[in-house]
Formats: sequence, C-alpha cells, structure tokens
Amino acid sequence: MLTAKEIRESFKEFFASKQHQIVPSAPMVVKGDPTLMFTNAGMNQFKDIILGNVPIKYSRVADSQKCLRVSGKHNDLEEVGHDTYHHTMFEMLGNWSFGDYFKKEAINWAWEYLVDVLKLDPKRLYATVFEGSPAEGLSRDDEAAGYWEQFLPKDHIINGNKHDNFWEMGDTGPCGPCSEIHIDLRPDEERAASSGAEMVNKDHPQVIEIWNLVFMQFNRKADGSLEPLPAKVIDTGMGFERLCMSLQGKTSNYDTDVFQPIIQVIAGKTGTKYGENRQQDIAMRVIADHIRTIAFSITDGQLPSNAKAGYVIRRILRRAVRYGYTFLGRREAFMYSLLPVLIETMGDAYPELVAQKTLIEKVIKEEEESFLRTLETGIRLLDKKMEETKAAGKTVISGVDAFTLYDTYGFPLDLTELILRENGMEVNIEEFNAEMQKQKERARNAAAIETGDWVVLKEGEAKFVGYDLFECEAEILRYRKIKQKNKELFQIVLDQTPFYAEMGGQVGDTGWLIADDEKLDVIDTKRENNLPVHFVTRLPKDVTVTFTAKINEKKRIQCECNHSATHLLHEALREVLGTHVEQKGSYVSPEALRFDFSHFQKVTDEEIRQVEKLVSEKIRANFPLEEHRNMPIAQAQALGAMALFGEKYGEEVRVVKYGSSIELCGGTHIPATGMIGSLRVVAESSIAAGVRRIEAVTAEGAENYTFILQDSMRELRALFNNVPNLAQTIRKSIEENAELKKQVGDYVKEKVATLKKELIAKAVERHGVKVVVYRGEANVDAIKDLAFQIKGESNMDEKVFFVAGIKDGAKCALMVMLSEPLVADGLDASKLVKDAARLIQGGGGGQAHFATAGGKNSDGLAQAVDQILEAADLK
Repeated sequence: MLTAKEIRESFKEFFASKQHQIVPSAPMVVKGDPTLMFTNAGMNQFKDIILGNVPIKYSRVADSQKCLRVSGKHNDLEEVGHDTYHHTMFEMLGNWSFGDYFKKEAINWAWEYLVDVLKLDPKRLYATVFEGSPAEGLSRDDEAAGYWEQFLPKDHIINGNKHDNFWEMGDTGPCGPCSEIHIDLRPDEERAASSGAEMVNKDHPQVIEIWNLVFMQFNRKADGSLEPLPAKVIDTGMGFERLCMSLQGKTSNYDTDVFQPIIQVIAGKTGTKYGENRQQDIAMRVIADHIRTIAFSITDGQLPSNAKAGYVIRRILRRAVRYGYTFLGRREAFMYSLLPVLIETMGDAYPELVAQKTLIEKVIKEEEESFLRTLETGIRLLDKKMEETKAAGKTVISGVDAFTLYDTYGFPLDLTELILRENGMEVNIEEFNAEMQKQKERARNAAAIETGDWVVLKEGEAKFVGYDLFECEAEILRYRKIKQKNKELFQIVLDQTPFYAEMGGQVGDTGWLIADDEKLDVIDTKRENNLPVHFVTRLPKDVTVTFTAKINEKKRIQCECNHSATHLLHEALREVLGTHVEQKGSYVSPEALRFDFSHFQKVTDEEIRQVEKLVSEKIRANFPLEEHRNMPIAQAQALGAMALFGEKYGEEVRVVKYGSSIELCGGTHIPATGMIGSLRVVAESSIAAGVRRIEAVTAEGAENYTFILQDSMRELRALFNNVPNLAQTIRKSIEENAELKKQVGDYVKEKVATLKKELIAKAVERHGVKVVVYRGEANVDAIKDLAFQIKGESNMDEKVFFVAGIKDGAKCALMVMLSEPLVADGLDASKLVKDAARLIQGGGGGQAHFATAGGKNSDGLAQAVDQILEAADLK
C-alpha cells in the first residue's frame, strides 16, 4: 500500500515524465491580490498567466498546492469533521497547460495515471461532462465525452449541469466546461445492488469526486456574455486526501496516514479512543484537520487576529478549541502540543513547519488559552441570561442575545444551543439568523465593488520603469469604471509606468497623468492580477493620446527612506536580539514605517537604543544601493539574501544590498543610506504570541518627532521653573500630589459619613419602605459610594429606597438604589431613572437594583426626583 508521501511524489514524477515543469506550492495565504485572501485552488498562483497579464514561462506545469477553503462559494467549514471527506486545509495535485495541450491529452493522462500507474479499478470510475446550456448557446461537451469513451462504457459517462460541470474563476474572467472523475468506493455487494452512476454528485460519502479537469476556453464578460479565449488552458485539481483514501482502501480521509497519526496523538492526550463515540470522533477529526490549517497559515505569515484573513484563522482555531472543550473535556491548552506529530507527517514536504516550530507553538498556545478564558466568560454571561429568562417565566432566550455572545465574545451558537438544551431551554434561531444576515449585509455593502469590463485600447505588457525613473511617456492599454461605496472611479493600465503599485507592505504611488491641456490626479496605484492599476476620479478627454506619467516625487522619496530603513532595522534587530528574528510583516508609507518580527519577549529600552545606534551607524556610512535584478534565486541565497516563509518567489529575484544588509525585495529604495538621515523608534508592542511590532520614523519624520520631544521638554522645564533636575522635581511633585489626594479622600469620607447619618436621620417610611432622599451639590462618585453604604448597612429583608438629584459642576445626575426585597417586588431602578431623565435633558440606565442618568438641565432635578418617588408610589 502506497503511503501519502509516496503518492504525492508519484504524481510529480508522472507529470515530469510528460514534460511538465514541477513547481513548489505557493503560500496558502495570498498576498498582493485584493480579490483573494487564501489560495483556494491550485490555479491561483497561475491566475496572472491565465489572464494574459504575464508571459508564459513554462507551457506545462504540475505541483502539489496547499489550499484553504472556508469562505465564499467554497465554504466547507461546517461539514469538516462531521463527514469523511471535507477539509479546511487540503492539498491539491494539479497539472496545467497554457496554450499547449488540451482535452485529449488531459483525459488520456488522467486515465493513465489513475489506472496504469496507481492501479485503481477502472470499473469503479465515472466521468462527468458538461451537458450544455441552450440559454447561453453552449452545446454538450461531446469532445470530452468522445475521449472518455475510449476508456469508459457510456453508462459511466454522466451529463452534468452548469453548477457541477462549468467552471468559472469569478463573476467575470476565464471559464469553461469541466470533466470530473468520480470513484465508487462502496463494497461489491452494494455496487451490485445499485449503480454508482446514480450516486455521482449526490453527496454519497463513498461515491466521491477525486479529480476535476477544467477546460478553460471562454472569457466571461461583465454583461454575462462569453467570448473565446485566445489561448486555451488546462487546469486540473485532484484532492490529495481523497486520492489517499481511495488507494489505501479506506472509507474516510481521516482513516488514512494523512490524519491517523495526528488523531491517535489527540486520543492519547485526551484519554479517549477513536471509533468508540461519535461526538468524540467528530471532535478529534475537527482538531486534526484544523491544526494543519492553523500551522500552515502561521508559517505563511498569517497570524490569528480580528480582521480579514486573520479573523478566519482565529475562527478555525476557536472552532477546534471549542470541540475539544465540549466533547473531549479539555480545559487547558493542548493543540500546540500536536505540532511534533504534524511535522513528522508533513515536515518532509513542507520544511517551513520545521523551521518555524517554536513560533507556531507559541502562537497557538496563547490563542488557545485566550479563547478558553473567553469560553468561561461566555458561559457566565449565558448563565445570567438563562436566569433572567427563567425569572420572566420563559424558556426561549433572545436570538439577539445569542448573537451578541457569538459576535462580541466569540461564543459559538452550537455551544449556546447545547448548554440551553441541557437546561430545558432553547434560542430563538430566527432572531439569531436575522442578526447574522444584517451583519453579512453590512460587510457586503462595505466591501462591494462593482467593476465594468476592461476597455482594451491596445495589446501589450504593462512595464514598470519606476526603479529608474520618476516620470515617463505612457499610453493607456486598457481602462474600466468601478464603483465602490457609491463612489465612481476609473482604473487605468499604462504600457509603461513609474508608479509603484502597492505590494510587499509598500503603499502605492500617487501623482499625475499629464497631457497637453489637462492634468489628472492619480490617487492610488494597486496591483491586481499582476497588473499595476492606476486609480483616477475621471477619464482623460482623449484616452488615446500619449501622457507624461509623473509620480509625486517627494512622497516617493519619503517612502523609500522608510522602506530602506526597514532593511537596516531588520539586520540590526538580528544583531541585537539574535538570528531567530525574522520579518513577519511590514507597512511602509511616506509618513512612517511598521516592522513586525518574530521575538518571544518585550524588546527592552536598552535593546531599542542599541538597535537605533546600529541603524544610525549604517546611515552615516552612506552605503550605496547595490541592486541585482533578475538574479537566480539560488545565487541570491548564496549571496546571503534570506528568503521569507510565506512569500512566493520566482526562479529569478531582485536583490537589494546596503553594506552587509542583503534582502530579496521588489520595492523601491533610495540610492544611498545617508538619505535616510536618521531613524527613531516611536513604539514597540506585541501583536501576537511570539511576534513584536516596531513603529519608527525616518528623515523629515524623525526630525519632526525630535522637534516635538524638544518642545515638550521645553514646556515641562518652563512649568517647573527650569530646574536642573527635572525628573527628580516631577517625581517629588507626584508624591506630594498623591499625599494631597489621600488627604482629600479622607476628608470626603468624613463628609460622606456625616451626610449619611443626616440622610438616615431624615429618612421617612412609606408603605413599609425606608425612603432616603438626597438633593444638592456633590461629587457623583461620592454619592454613589454613599448609596451603596446605606444599602450594605441595611438588613437583608429591609426595604430601602434611595434616590438622589445631584448637581456636579456644570452637569447634573439622577441616581436610584433599591434593596433586594424591592427588586423582588417588581421595582426597576433602570426604568425609573430612564423615565425621569428627560426632565434633566439627559439619559441613562443601569440594572434593576442600581441606575444613574446624566443630564445638563439641573433646574429639572427636583421635578425628576419627585417623578421617581411618585412612580414608585413613595411620594
């Protein structure tokens, strides 16, 4: 029986024998593509080639690509762990042809590999072909069906609809019919009783798709019409985990050697046995799947966070923690300890797991511990909601409350439902779903971009000349209109441009497109599908003329100073803190720089000073820029350039060198380090477990920062009469102020104690209730303390009603405190305060036993207090 490692290698060897270039997997986390957060298919890294935006280097390519599917139309998250074949992270084996071979070869080689090489039983195989779409003028894919008839009987060739057998990159772009290969893994007796053809694409767990052959031959335009592609493309994707299941005689992907080593370690750590309890089995499968996703995301530079791709990873991690918490009894972090077995199973194919083991473990452990605390908080909040609901004589908690638990506290709905069921209660799902839909609509509206079709004026490749020039002559290759947040903009692609398109943390250039009689502002430049796209608010009068494309030179140079400084900073951090430091992200704008790096403790003030001194030395040395374009990556690494995990490098790279600082970088840089002037670190912080962030300024920004510090120091000295030892004087002043505060506090306590005695002495009893009223000028916090003291000193069964109308400087406030027997009788301090707050032109609220309201009309205080007493029938 072939192992997973052997299967992966056999695929590469087979297509290498068919003259395919074997390329490494691209990172699972996508950078520099605004349309995609994660690599969700093998074709993602070849999108630029398919779109015709970059030249074809190899017409035949094959690889094993790590993918992630958890959002959009490819959302398998809720199925993961519950069935046998869905995953978040998975490997996709694929082969591509860019304008070379087409349907015949793709089908012939797929059959040869599956049947002749891997020895799969051909009687168990089925192929689907596109049935056609009369509405779009598309006929059945008889060509593909004809090639399949060489290998399969006609009853194993099944027509598929547009949903299953017409592949599209998105709403627009390359598309075409596809042919799926399915395998029937059912026992012989079941196969004899019913045909596998009836089970294809019917979600049967043993009749599954293993390979999809996509025949891209059309381009979908914005109006929905199709036009033929100039160069046809073959794009195939085979699920590696499903292939392993088929070859290893298993009925579940989780029973293969891809997952079983991880599952067995989980079972050992949780004191359970896989295969004995359905819920525990699901939990172990979820954790085994999710640990792969989380580990690979971190190696590719995506840490868990509260935004975008980071939020997706945090959600996956929390889902795994929650399953361990609920079904495996895990109350302490443990997922991080699964990393050694993951490395054992996948480290050979993906050495980044080995290289970043410590970072992955620390990030996962901290995230686990944080969410376990969140779970405890959520359970306490849910307990309170259940108590309130039961007290109201109800058994259904509000869907709005359940959504708040989910959205604000990260408390999963299914855990809410589980706890409620155990207490004979349920949640209003319709309300929850309505809240979820509102959130989705908000997110969709915020991110919605309407794009028109590209209007192509001339064919050509967009060339970047900004390494050498700040301006150049340019012609428009294509343009289109877009609408974002109800704002109309235009995107323009030039045949050559000095504008740097946002990438690698460096923001895009701004500037102008200048013709004889007009000057257009370029407000941003971004990279989309490897095209540098210039954003303008209007189109030029004549789009066919030759323009002068000119960048904002001052902003570019400021940006370059900051970018070049990040290289020097990176090297200095490695010198001061150690060679474990590695860049984990950066942001470079004309105003400042931000540099994220791996390090496991706070960088001390002394270490920051050392780093600043080292960078300053390199700036004063005025090292010239040594730039090597199109250097073979092996030569660049031999030179000392460090490749970063999570980045996709081609066979040729650009190397940027300043003295001993050597980095692979596509950004723009200053001619010599002296132009940076100086660097000053303005902040250092933690952004995740094992990852720190430094924020800094350079050049003019560093000067301004220094001026602000000098001005602040000058003002402080003036405040203290220019004393020679300012720090000592301020320290003494703080100590004296603390002593004075203590004395004032003691005085206030005495006043409150005296006032309390007076109020209690004046208290009246109405209907068995002791009514304590305060009206006057005072500090609101002092009266709050007084109210709690009065309540605390009363007997448990004593009915005490405290109300206050307080004038505090220019503001005023109402306050109500009720003892527990009054709350039990149905009085509500929050309602009383809210109803009366309008009389002081304010608002407020609180809890049933204590509430406050603030306002600005102190003339209404007396009336407001009277209204509260009347409403409580205590006037």
